[in-house]
Amino acid sequence: MEVKAAMTERSFNLVVPLAHKATAMRITDTNRRRADRSGAVSPLSNRPGDVDSTINAAGLGIRTSTTATRTTTTRTTSCAPAPSADWNNGFTFAELVEAYLDCRRTKRNSPSALAFEVDLEHNLRRLYDELADGSYMPGRSVCFVITRPKMREVWAADFRDRVVHHLLYNHIGPRFERSFIADSCACIKGRGTLYAAQRLEAKIRSVTQNWSRPASYLKCDLANFFVSIDKEILRALLLAKISEPFWRSLTEIVLMHDPRIDFEFRGDRALLARVPPHKRLMEQTANRGLPIGNLSSQFFANVYLDVLDQRAKHHIGARHYIRYVDDFLFLHPSPDWLNSALADVDAFLPGRLGVRLNPTKTILQPIARGVDFVGQVIKPWSRSTRRRTVSEALRRVANVNERDFLEISNSYFGLLGQAPASHHDRARLSNVVRDRGHAVNKALTKTYRGTGV
Repeated sequence: MEVKAAMTERSFNLVVPLAHKATAMRITDTNRRRADRSGAVSPLSNRPGDVDSTINAAGLGIRTSTTATRTTTTRTTSCAPAPSADWNNGFTFAELVEAYLDCRRTKRNSPSALAFEVDLEHNLRRLYDELADGSYMPGRSVCFVITRPKMREVWAADFRDRVVHHLLYNHIGPRFERSFIADSCACIKGRGTLYAAQRLEAKIRSVTQNWSRPASYLKCDLANFFVSIDKEILRALLLAKISEPFWRSLTEIVLMHDPRIDFEFRGDRALLARVPPHKRLMEQTANRGLPIGNLSSQFFANVYLDVLDQRAKHHIGARHYIRYVDDFLFLHPSPDWLNSALADVDAFLPGRLGVRLNPTKTILQPIARGVDFVGQVIKPWSRSTRRRTVSEALRRVANVNERDFLEISNSYFGLLGQAPASHHDRARLSNVVRDRGHAVNKALTKTYRGTGV
């Protein structure tokens, strides 16, 4: 827009890099504005066509442009040279922020997450720089032992490392999941325990012609699966579908990191001794085992066992097959066919993946007796929650402290509600809730805080 009279014009030196921290940039901008309002003279650049006037009585520096045309200056916010496109292959700060938001949904109140969010902008920028220049290395993990439903050693990565796990999964996950069979469940969006139970029920109805014909099922479980995974085999499976240098390098860093090198144990160390040695990551060699508790481990496990899924579908020719983590089932009218499938899998797994079936958990029996899978039992014309799960729900709700009562009780109402034949179980849970002075809605699906609590 043309301007007839001379005007005051501020100058910004865009050659000097802005402050590294986002918070520091805001402080610098605020200080500059205060200086402008206070009458301080901003530095003037000697551009052709500009004439510096004398300082007026108020002390303001005035520059008069001979062109008398208002100009617009665009300020960049980059504080470091952009990483090579060949290296990061499109990795952006926005992707890192998205990974952080995904991670915080379930870990928002953990001490590690709170420490990260104290200086969130700086920590995200620092993590981005480390990833972009290739200097990122995983930090300290936390090890602890859970006792229910069984004694198990759990490893929890630091929050910033969990953000990296989400970043990696968000980028490479879809390309692998597109090739997974529809009957591969767990750690896939929309394919949780409810999906697995409903899909198995549909397969049972199909193979039994809606419960009108006899059929059998073969249920298998892998022995000590997570600590038996061969990282070298898994690395080859992963890198076969990852061509970008940055993502290949990050995949190897996450996969090959050994949390035993730097970790903190929390809880009673006596519990650690109660975990059988063959189930402990600490007892494995460096090239074996994934830590239970990380998103990356769950995703890597699906990639690993996709080899089994493809074998079941395309070599064995199973029409009715489903897998949830390391539990999988075959359905067929003929028990002989199922025995043949068992022999094939039992011979295939050790040679190809280095894992073995757990013989004590291998079951072959008629479907009419009931199929126990992902916490639910499917019988003719009904699907109900496993008895052990119901007993655990009643015990926990009866003994949990008041601070966590609503969260725990409502989560169990949601779990029990996934099974169509759950009214009796929800009624039992409602009685426990009312005994503690709380209220339940008419449909027996939600807990409300009691007036006297």
